[in-house]
Amino acid sequence: METAHRALQNCGQIFRYAIATSRAARDISADLKGSLPVAKNGHHAAITDPKQIAELLRAIDGYSGSFVTQCALRLAPLVFVRPGELRQAEWSEFDFEEALWTIPAERMKMKESLLVPLAAQAVAILQDLHALTGNGRYVFPSPRTKTRPMSNNGILSALRRMGYEKSEMTGHGFRAMARTVLDEVLEFRPDIIEQQLAHAVKDPNGRAYNRTKHLEERRRMMQVWADWLDARKEDAPSLPLRQVEQVGATTPAAPA
Repeated sequence: METAHRALQNCGQIFRYAIATSRAARDISADLKGSLPVAKNGHHAAITDPKQIAELLRAIDGYSGSFVTQCALRLAPLVFVRPGELRQAEWSEFDFEEALWTIPAERMKMKESLLVPLAAQAVAILQDLHALTGNGRYVFPSPRTKTRPMSNNGILSALRRMGYEKSEMTGHGFRAMARTVLDEVLEFRPDIIEQQLAHAVKDPNGRAYNRTKHLEERRRMMQVWADWLDARKEDAPSLPLRQVEQVGATTPAAPA
């Protein structure tokens, strides 16, 4: 139904152009106004099955599009922020010595800044990309101009190019993927997960957690999550939680 509405809209644009250029007398698509049922908005599609997650990660590694888009795809599951927060990321927001990304309040849905601890794998991706886009403002600039970030359809279009339909996976779906696995498989506390997702979380006294609350535990969670993703991608057997933590014990270095 969503496709039908979009097609009707496109037809209207074509006929209006035809009228303006004396190719048509009127916009006949207007006769269908009100005839299509309203498209219902559903939940963002997400892949949460470990085997399917592994397939998605391997597909991302084999992505044949631009390197910038591939880096955005590789980073998306590691940080699981909202698509708009990812595509508008600026280099000035990253502290590589602390392995920390600070998203300013004005770019957050809840209008509160968010600290995103970066796993070693996330830092490695950013180091590779820094050599290409590090002299500009945006981490993921538009292919047309460095003064603007990549479009809001960049990741979504890349997923479609890889063969993933909108009903299977979306850019927003990386958040649901992380939330499900961190809770049901890796068994992290729900309030820690929700805080990292930038959802409203309150302490036992009803007060909202500040942005630095549980930062060290969130650091550990993000590294465990990144190591779990690596293990799935390599089709390795499930590792006990303690072993997963030891895999990511190294501290990433800052880019040159």
